[in-house]
Amino acid sequence: MKLQGLSGRDAITAMKNGFHSAQLLKPTQGLAKVKLSSEEFASKLLDRRWALPGPDTKIHQIMLSQSQERDKGGPFGNISMLNNTQPSFGDDMIAKNDQNSSFYIVRDDLLHPFVNGNKARKLDGLLPLIEDHSVTDVVTCGGCQSAHAAAVAVSCAERGLKSHLLLRGEQPEILTGYNLISTMYGNVKYVPRSLYANREIMLQTHAKHLVSGNSGHVVWFNDIFESSFTTQTSSSFVQMDANRSAENSPRKVAILNEGAGDAAALLGVIRLVWYLSQSHLLGKERAMRFVVDAGTGTTAVGLGLGALCFGLPWEVTAIMLADTVDGYKQQERRLVSDFKRCFGFHLIDHGLNEVDHGIVKWVERCHPRKFGKVLDGEVEACQQIAQQTGILVDPMYTLAAWEMATLLSEKEAKEAVKVVMLHTGGTLGMFGLAQRCIVKPSNQLVFWCHLWTDTWIV
Repeated sequence: MKLQGLSGRDAITAMKNGFHSAQLLKPTQGLAKVKLSSEEFASKLLDRRWALPGPDTKIHQIMLSQSQERDKGGPFGNISMLNNTQPSFGDDMIAKNDQNSSFYIVRDDLLHPFVNGNKARKLDGLLPLIEDHSVTDVVTCGGCQSAHAAAVAVSCAERGLKSHLLLRGEQPEILTGYNLISTMYGNVKYVPRSLYANREIMLQTHAKHLVSGNSGHVVWFNDIFESSFTTQTSSSFVQMDANRSAENSPRKVAILNEGAGDAAALLGVIRLVWYLSQSHLLGKERAMRFVVDAGTGTTAVGLGLGALCFGLPWEVTAIMLADTVDGYKQQERRLVSDFKRCFGFHLIDHGLNEVDHGIVKWVERCHPRKFGKVLDGEVEACQQIAQQTGILVDPMYTLAAWEMATLLSEKEAKEAVKVVMLHTGGTLGMFGLAQRCIVKPSNQLVFWCHLWTDTWIV
């Protein structure tokens, strides 16, 4: 049974319930050179196998108010925060709260205990392609506390695949956070920075000489992705069978780029957009301003593409954390170009001709700083959020999105626009920081940040 045989409404219902199709969408198959309705368009795009059983996620609402306590201070000043875990999404919601600012928060941090929400979304459409091509081993890379590496390690182990993680730098004296998870679930090798600088050679060499062996096969995931549009399997791989895990069978190794920042990673985020746009949730008519922290920027681009493809009046604001504006815009153009080329959406009038002007608003964080540095007061800000709302954010990534959502929600309080923060996770990063944490008698937290050769206090 395939989604092509269903009506648009039935296809979306099947998608919501976690229906898996073995049919891979091809750019010349199933995409008519006419404009499709949003439901037809979604059924064409979302007709595939997924890693997550469903796109569902929790949505909470953070209510902001001015505290009446004069001595009430802290990183957010006199602002008090309250978490409404059962918010209203009706049209009367704006009128009821026009005197108080608030923002919705999509709790993708709750998708998995060890896999970041944005990583789970990236792997949602990616992992089934790896499984369909009978892969036995996955090789990827990242920093010492890489959330991507940990996500790949956990997700592969859950599916009976072996992961091989090349982590930059030396092994820490104490394993914590994502580094500990990577070690528990995957095969970790620490690589000197001089070798790590050339990632392609490093990954290819490790996959060929240390994983696949002479009788095995090595392929880049991008090649698997490309081949899925022309044939049902890669030329090097055969369909998955019961002998995949046999010790004496040839290894079939897939190399996954750092951060999984590829077009295939956009699919899971677009699936999330469709879920959120349902009428009983955020809906398709109301203007929304999404806020998300940006590492590679892939999640932000996925949100923007989803909104554009489905004709949603949603604006995406991404807080830059690891690159410049030019760098993120270049990444956006690359992802959109690959997306259009792979899925053939240039044949359809869904606004994709407008993407040359940009679909994401890239902005600096409220308190700009060098990536990896923690400023005074940021840990206290995370503490205030946790104590008042029960939600944990980290100072590296999600605190930046929270601060921006708070700022924008105050500006939009009396407008017919609601702010929505996508909580991507990242809380294990707090435990990664713990190995460099010193608690003084005054209970102040001082972080010692170590970049392999240099140490300083921030």
